[in-house]
Amino acid sequence: MGSILGAGAAASQVGEAVGGVAEVFVGNRAEREAAEAQQMLAALQQYGLEFQQPAQGAFDRFMNALNRLPRPLLVGGTLGLFVYAMVAPSGFALRMEGLALVPDPLWWLLGAIVSFYFGARELHYQRARVGTVAPRVAALATLETGAKGAAETVAVAEALTGPAARLAAKPATIAIDAANPRFNAAIEEWRALRA
Repeated sequence: MGSILGAGAAASQVGEAVGGVAEVFVGNRAEREAAEAQQMLAALQQYGLEFQQPAQGAFDRFMNALNRLPRPLLVGGTLGLFVYAMVAPSGFALRMEGLALVPDPLWWLLGAIVSFYFGARELHYQRARVGTVAPRVAALATLETGAKGAAETVAVAEALTGPAARLAAKPATIAIDAANPRFNAAIEEWRALRA
């Protein structure tokens, strides 16, 4: 069409110039989205590194074992009191009279200590649960760059849940194509899930 009108090369050059000028003011959408994806991935990796658990030494394992004792001891001790009341009622009554002499502020202090102990343990376990971010970040990075082999695809599928796991389990994973402005990750994911 351009050769018929005689303005093929000129029109092409004008179109490229207009595209270049427009890109100065608007920017390249594909490059911007690729940069945003890289920034998000870097932030997720940094977040994941903050919650990695270091290897525990013998002292840490010993202290963790010691920290696990109060709960079983409290349960066993409470059930033991019922048994003790049945086996030796007079001894049990004598000890309960001794407990009745303990002042209220001392009971409050004991309650505060036990509450803080169990609260601190629950907070510790809650923080440990948050530490599972790193495998998901690694899986996201593998999906972002494309899986290199079946072993990586299986690792991604194990780290993810839901539709992303089904997508990662497919032999052909989706590589983000930032250079192609017509690339649509959602459509590619839908196609992969239907295949």
